[in-house]
Amino acid sequence: MTQKRKVAVFDVDGTIFRSSLLIQVVDQLIRDGVFPEESQALFSRQHEKWLDREGDYDAYIQGVVQAFMQYMIGVHYGDLADAARKVVAAQWKHTYRYPRNLISLLKERGYFLLAVSHSPKTILDKFCPKLGFDKSYGSLYEIDVEEKFTGRQLERETWENKANVVRRAIDVESLMLRGSIGVGDTESDISFLEIVQKPICFNPNKKLYDHAKKHGWKVVVERKDVIYEL
Repeated sequence: MTQKRKVAVFDVDGTIFRSSLLIQVVDQLIRDGVFPEESQALFSRQHEKWLDREGDYDAYIQGVVQAFMQYMIGVHYGDLADAARKVVAAQWKHTYRYPRNLISLLKERGYFLLAVSHSPKTILDKFCPKLGFDKSYGSLYEIDVEEKFTGRQLERETWENKANVVRRAIDVESLMLRGSIGVGDTESDISFLEIVQKPICFNPNKKLYDHAKKHGWKVVVERKDVIYEL
């Protein structure tokens, strides 16, 4: 009988990576000429407002998602894969120290490292192995017989809810929740943080911070070269 392994679950964007993989790849697709420059109109204003601390980050990222969904239709899969490769080659070390060190420690202790994200799996499959992850789950998109994106999302009911992703991985990979650890940074991570034994809220936004304090979860903040608990 196969012995079950402990699992450590990490969100990626804003938790490990100091940005959003999707944002960086959309920017790369624009630089490569795959997406037209006018696609920036869907998120540039929200970006400026967020930089000026007059707007919401969620509005910015939703604008990026809208641009990706609208302009990916008809794009060849290879163009996305090439953009992802360029971004990861240039930026895979752009990570926070706390999760990076925790990943290394848990790897040494034999944990199964699972990445869960709403970024496209095409990007995650290039980024996550470099940090030692065993498996990553992300958003999936349909391609036609010519390997061009149709704009249709696949298996959304699974990857959109991160707790569902973790439960699926536990069944498929022979894992156990006993001793499990989870690390996330926004309210979209609450679903999987609720089912692990040791939830860690890292650089949380307000909604996750309030939830964490209400439930007594560990909160860790990394600012410049200082890491501290709240």
